[in-house]
Amino acid sequence: MEKYIFDEKNGLWYKFQVDYYLPCLKLSEGEQQSIGLWGQQHLRYLKQHSRKVLYINLLTSGKLKSYTHSAN
Repeated sequence: MEKYIFDEKNGLWYKFQVDYYLPCLKLSEGEQQSIGLWGQQHLRYLKQHSRKVLYINLLTSGKLKSYTHSAN
């Protein structure tokens, strides 16, 4: 089996790992923002308490750093 394949339908490269081809994805660099004390505490609250769905949605959309940065 080939280690890398290209799918012309969606324009993605796939890498063979174990038994599956997984897409080769890379997150965008985005802005470098420091979170600060209050942002870190708010992030901890999101992870540990009842806002886990919001935390996962922000994390997967790439908006988590800007959200916690605005909490400062």
